[in-house]
Formats: sequence, structure tokens, C-alpha cells
Amino acid sequence: MNQLNGLYAIWLREVKVYFREYSRLIGSILTPLLWLLILGKGIGASIDENESFAGVPYEQFIFPGILTMTVLFQSVFYGLYIVWDRKIDFLKEVLAAPLNRSTVFLGKCLGGVTDSMIQVTIIIVLGFFIFPDLEYTLQSLMLVYLYLFLLAVIMTSLGLIIGSRMDSPEGFSLITSLVVFPMYFLSGALFLKKNLIDEAPLIYWITAINPASYAVDAIRYTLIPEDIFLEYGLSRDLAVLIGFCVFLLALGTQSFKTMKL
Repeated sequence: MNQLNGLYAIWLREVKVYFREYSRLIGSILTPLLWLLILGKGIGASIDENESFAGVPYEQFIFPGILTMTVLFQSVFYGLYIVWDRKIDFLKEVLAAPLNRSTVFLGKCLGGVTDSMIQVTIIIVLGFFIFPDLEYTLQSLMLVYLYLFLLAVIMTSLGLIIGSRMDSPEGFSLITSLVVFPMYFLSGALFLKKNLIDEAPLIYWITAINPASYAVDAIRYTLIPEDIFLEYGLSRDLAVLIGFCVFLLALGTQSFKTMKL
């Protein structure tokens, strides 16, 4: 029971911190909308959707990718709080409590996932008014939340793992930028990965080991049920994301157990 209480306390603290940082909340919402507006209208103006995206407008095509981007950036950069908690010795106070380090990791992870899902929910609600033609049903929304949740667990765990090994915020930001930007641009969020098979086969196979690729694949097909948008299959997408979740949760738990304060 003490471990569960500790898990809840750590999660609650992270959620309260999130709601107190209004600038962070506003910025994390405006940034995806700006990407949607600039990329959707800018690049979309030079693309023939009838030939490339089965008649789907480009800004609507990239909307699932914008949801994925929200989770990617919010979740992985959440690991920066580990660096700050160590600098102000807050983490020492937490670890002085009779809690396992695995409990601390899971509490932090759930806090980061909760933050990401709140932001995603806001974007989805706005998307309902911006793109009313998308497949908004109870079943589709449940699937979208499932895949986004799994991606949030993956990226939050990754951010915490990196944060547990970094001593400075600058070093953390540099490493995570080198990780998250390639993951996003190689996820198929902004283009169809199928087009890479003939033109750039090496890059295509790199996208196949990117967990964000499977999230984009599943979410896009769920919201826009056109066969052209399904690359791997929903079952395979789910299996791969669950596999990454299990692996990174185990790795993150081990990283916290060996973390130096």
C-alpha cells in the first residue's frame, strides 16, 4: 500500500506542477496549431491531393501527425524535470522515502503521460471543429487514445532514461533534440512512407524501426479510413508499440535503480 500511495503522490505532484505552468500549457497547444497552419496551408498549396492523398486535403492528412508530434515533444522533454529535480535536490528527498526506485520511475512516467494526454485531448477537440470530415466515432477515438497513450509511455520513458543520465539541462536538450526530430520527420507524419520504397529504400527501412511510425500509421487510418494510408496494419501497429512500451519501461526502471544523484 505504501508503494501505491507513493506512486499516487508522485503522479499528483507532476500533474499539479503542469497545471500551474500556464505558459507551458498554452505554448504546447499553440505550437501544433502553428505547424498545422503553416505546413498544411504552405506545403499543401503545392500538392495535388487527388494524385497524392486520395483527395484528402494536406492539412487534414497531417493532422494525425500533429497529434503524434504533440505527444513526441511533450513526452520526451518531460525528462528535463529529472535533471532539475536532481539539481534542486528534490529527487533526494523523494528517494529518502521508503519507496522503490521503480515506483518513483513509474510515478514520474504516469505524470508525463497524463500531461501529454491532456494536451492531445485539447488538440483533438479543436480538430473536431477544424476537420469535421474526420472519422469521429466512439470506437475511432478510443483507438486513437490507445495508440497515443502507448506512444506517450514510450516517449516519456525515453525522456526519463535520458534525463537520468544527464547532468545539465543544456546537455539534455541537445540529446533529446537529436533523438526526437529525426523520429518525427521519419515517422511519416508529413508524407506517405510508401513513396520511399523505390526512391530511398534505406530511409524507408529506418522508418520501420521508429515507434512513432506505427502510431502515425494507426492514427491516420483510424481517423481517415482509406486503404492508401494503412502501411503496416492496426494489429501490427499495436503489437510493436506494446513491445516498445515493455522494453523502455524495463530499461527506465533499471536506469533509475543505477542513477547517480
